[in-house]
Amino acid sequence: MARSAEMTCRFSSTPESGSVRSGAIAARHGESPWSVQGFSSQGAATQHLAHQDKTAARPGGARRNGMEESMIFWLLACLIIAGAVATMVHALMRVRTGEVGSAVSDVQVYRDQLNEVARDEARGVLAEMEAETARLEISRRLLDADRRAQARDEHAPGNRGLAAGIIIATLFAGGVGIYLAQGAPGTPDLPMNTRLAALEEAARDRPGQKDAETMAAPGLPGPEAVPEDFLELMDRLRAAIRERPSDIQGLTLLARNEARLGNFAAARQTLEQLLAAKEDRVTTGDLAAMIEMMVFSAGGYVSPEAEEYVLRLLALDPGNRAGRYFLGLLQVQVGRPDLAFPIWRDLLETSVADEPWVPVLRAGIADVAAGAGMKYEPPVVRGPTAAEIEAAEDMEAEDREAMIREMVEGLAARLALEGGGPEEWAQLVHSLMVLGEERRAQSIFAEAKEVFGDDDAAMAVIRDAGARSGLSE
Repeated sequence: MARSAEMTCRFSSTPESGSVRSGAIAARHGESPWSVQGFSSQGAATQHLAHQDKTAARPGGARRNGMEESMIFWLLACLIIAGAVATMVHALMRVRTGEVGSAVSDVQVYRDQLNEVARDEARGVLAEMEAETARLEISRRLLDADRRAQARDEHAPGNRGLAAGIIIATLFAGGVGIYLAQGAPGTPDLPMNTRLAALEEAARDRPGQKDAETMAAPGLPGPEAVPEDFLELMDRLRAAIRERPSDIQGLTLLARNEARLGNFAAARQTLEQLLAAKEDRVTTGDLAAMIEMMVFSAGGYVSPEAEEYVLRLLALDPGNRAGRYFLGLLQVQVGRPDLAFPIWRDLLETSVADEPWVPVLRAGIADVAAGAGMKYEPPVVRGPTAAEIEAAEDMEAEDREAMIREMVEGLAARLALEGGGPEEWAQLVHSLMVLGEERRAQSIFAEAKEVFGDDDAAMAVIRDAGARSGLSE
C-alpha cells in the first residue's frame, strides 16, 4: 500500500476522479482532438484505394462492358458534334446558294430585256435611236450582273469552305478538349442510390483504430519533460496494473501518464481496460473521455471502434454535446456532409463560446454546409454591451461574472477566427478590464496594435476604451 501511495503522489500532479480527459492532454501538447482535419484526408485516400482494388478485381467481362459503354458514349458525342456542324454548314451553304442564285437571276432578266427590246424595235414600237439607247443601258447592267455572279462563284466556295472547316475543327477540338479537361471520361452513371451505397461500403471498409494509430503516430506530439525517475515509476505502475488489472485508480493514473509520455495508443488501451473494470458504473464522462483519446491518438480520425463508443454515449445521453460533435465529425469523414451539417449547426447555435469544439465549428461549418448544398453563416458572437454589464450589476457576483465571461470569451474567439472592427477590439479590452484581467487586456491591446498599426483612427478608439478602463499601455 505504501508503494501504491507513493506512485499516486508522484504521478498525480493534477489529480482527477472518474476519468482521464484527453482534451487536457491535447491542450498541453498544443493539439486538439476537436478537429475536422487530420485523418479525414487519409480516410478518403484509403477509400479511394479500396475502390481501385475493387475495380481492378472486376472480371474481364465487366471491363469489356466498360469499354463498350465508353465506345457508345464517344460515338454519340461524335454524332452530336456532327449534327451541330452539319446544321451550321447547311446554313452557310444556303446563304451562298441564295446569293449566287440571285446574281444568275439578274443576268437572265437582263437578257430577256434585250430580247424584248429587239422585238419591240422589229414591231416598230421603239425607234431605232430609242432601241439603241435601251440596249446600251441593259447591256451595261447585264455585264455588271455577270461580273458579280462570276466573282461570287469563284471566291465564295473557298471562303465558305474555310469557314466550315474552322467551325468543324473548333467544335470538335474544343468540345473534346473541354470534356477531357473538366469531365470524367469512362465514368459510368452514378445515381444517388449508387453513390450512397458506395459511401456506406467505404465507411464499413475504412481503417480500424489500430491501423489509424499506426499511420497517425509520426504526426502526434512527443513526450513531456519528466523527472529522471519518472520512467522507473511508470514501470512500477505498469507492473502493479498487471497484478491488479481492475484497479480503477491505478488504471486512471496509468492512462494519464502514458499520454504524458506520448504513448497515446497505450493510453487508449488503458482507458478501455478502465471502462471494462468499471462495468455498469461507466458514466457519460468516461465514454466522452474514451472517444477523445481514441480520436486524438488516431490523428483526428473517428474509427469504427470510436464510432461504437459515440453511439453508446448518445444512447445513454442523446443530447450529449461531445457525442454530437464526434457524430458530426464522423459523418464529414465518411462523405456525408448532408448528415453532418444539421448536427453541427444545432450544436453550434446552442453552444457557449468556451466549449472546445466551438472554434472548429465556426471555422469549418460553412464548408460542410456547402458540401450539403446549402449556404450558412455562423451566428455572430458579440461581447457584452454596456447595458448588459449594467443589468448584470443586480445579479449575484458569481452569476454576473459567469455571464460576462461567457460573452467575453465568445467575442475573443470570434476576433481570433474572423477579425473585427476597432469598436469590437475596444469592447473586448474594456470587458477584460471589468473582469480584472489586466494582463490579458494588455495582450489584446498589443495584438490590436499589430492589426491596426497603420490606422490611427482605429487605434484612437481602442486607446480611449483602454484609458477609460484604467489600462496602462
